Amino acid sequence: MMSQMPQPTALSRCPSCEEPLEAADRFCGACGYDLSAVPAPPPDHPTIAMNGTPAGPPPAGPSVDWPVAPEVDSSDLPAPVHRAADIRGTDSGGSELPRPEHPHGDPAGVRPSVPKRSGGQPSGVRFDRPPEPDEYPLAPPAGEARTAEGRPAEGPDPEIPADPRTGDLPAPPAGAKLCVACREGHVDTDGYCENCGHAQPRERDHMEQELGAVAAVSDRGLRHHRNEDAFAISSTALPDGSPAVVAIVCDGVSSATRPDEASLAASRAANESLLAALPLGTHPQQAMHEAIVAAAEAVNALADPSTAQGDHAPHVNAPACTIVGAVVTPTLLIVGWVGDSRVYWVPVDRSSLPARLTEDDSWAAQMVAAGLMNEAEAYADERAHAITGWLGADAYELEPHTVSFKPDRPGVVVVCTDGLWNYAEAAEDMAEVVPLDAAERPLHSAQVLVGHALDGGGHDNVTVAVMPFPAPSQGAGSA
Repeated sequence: MMSQMPQPTALSRCPSCEEPLEAADRFCGACGYDLSAVPAPPPDHPTIAMNGTPAGPPPAGPSVDWPVAPEVDSSDLPAPVHRAADIRGTDSGGSELPRPEHPHGDPAGVRPSVPKRSGGQPSGVRFDRPPEPDEYPLAPPAGEARTAEGRPAEGPDPEIPADPRTGDLPAPPAGAKLCVACREGHVDTDGYCENCGHAQPRERDHMEQELGAVAAVSDRGLRHHRNEDAFAISSTALPDGSPAVVAIVCDGVSSATRPDEASLAASRAANESLLAALPLGTHPQQAMHEAIVAAAEAVNALADPSTAQGDHAPHVNAPACTIVGAVVTPTLLIVGWVGDSRVYWVPVDRSSLPARLTEDDSWAAQMVAAGLMNEAEAYADERAHAITGWLGADAYELEPHTVSFKPDRPGVVVVCTDGLWNYAEAAEDMAEVVPLDAAERPLHSAQVLVGHALDGGGHDNVTVAVMPFPAPSQGAGSA
C-alpha cells in the first residue's frame, strides 16, 4: 500500500544555473546554490471540491496601481469626480497611450485614437475609413469607351475589360448544350460541364406530357440515382373516325443491365405498333397483343450477344422491363401487360366501386392464386415484388395478358408503375388519392398522384398516366 504522507518535491534542475540535479543533492554542484532555501510550492486552490468540502478562497491576483486622488484642503468641497478618460493607460508593450483629445472643451466627448506601430503604421481597428459610394457603376462592355461623365464615347476602347454581368453569353455550337450552372461551359457526352464540372440534370429525371385526352408524369423519386421508367402517350383515329387514346408505361428491372434503355425502347415500340395497327381496323385487343410482342423484340435487340452461355441462357442479365398499356375508345377499354405495373379504374361517380384491372406477374400474386396465402400475407413477404414475367432476352417465355372492358359509366383510367401503387395498393386507396376532377384535368391529376408517392417516401421511380373514359371526340388525330 502506498503511503498517504505528502512527499517533498524533488528538483530536477538548479533554480540558479539550470544545472541538472540528483534527488539527494542539498547544494548545486556547479554554482553551490543552497537547495534547501528553495521556497515550497504554493498551496493548491481547486475551484471544485472533489471530497465534498467547500473550496478555499481563490489566490489573490496581482495588485493594480490605481491613481491616488489628490488631497483636498477644504472639507466643504464635494468629493472630486474621476472620469475614465483621466486614467493614463498603457498598451500591451507597456508604453503610455496618447491622452484623448476633448473636442470643443467637452471632456466627455472622447475621440477614438489609432495607436501607431513602429514606422508610423497604424494597428488595430481603423475608425477613419473613407465613406463608400451609395452605388457602384457597372463597367461597360468590352470595346466601349466612356467619358468622364459616364456617357458612351466615340470609338472602342479595347483596354476596358468587359463586365461579365452585361456581356452576351457565348452561344454553344450546334448540337451542344450550355451548362445550367455556370452558363458558360458546354456539356460533354457524359452529362458534365466542361468548364465547371457540374453534372447536368437529366431529361428523364422528371417528365410531363399532356395531349388533352391523356396525360402522363414520370419522376426519378427520392432514392434512385436515375429514372428507369418510361412512358408513351398518343391518340389516333379508328377507321370509323372515332378516337382512340393510347398510354404505355414501362418499368425497367433494376437488377438487369441498362434498364432505362429497356423501358424506353419498349414504350416507343409498343406505341408505334398501336398507332400503326388501330387506324387499319385491327381490333384493339389484338393490336395490344401485337404491341407487347413488338416491345419485347425491341428489348431483346438491346442484349449483348457476347454474354451468350448456351441455348437455354442466350443473354444472361440482359436489359429487361415490365410493360402495361391501355387503349380508350368511345365504347371500349383495352388493357395489356407483362409484369407488375398496373391499371386501375376509378369511376367519376365515386359512389360506384373502383377496380384494379390487372393481375401482377409476381411471386405474391402466384401465392394468392395458388391459395397458399391471402393477399395481405403475400404482399407483406420480402419476396412479394419478385416478378415472374418481364420483357427481355433472358425471359423464360413471353405471355402477354390482354383484357377488353366495356364500362357502363364515365371514369378515369390510371396506368402506373409500382412506384405509385406501393403507396395506394388497393383500388379503394387509389380512388381516394385520385382528384375528383381527374376527368377534366388529367395532367393535374397525374402530378397529384406522383406527389402522393413522393410524399410517402419516393422509394422507387414513379410513373403514371391518367386517361378519361370515354375518349372525347376531340382526341382524334395522330400525336
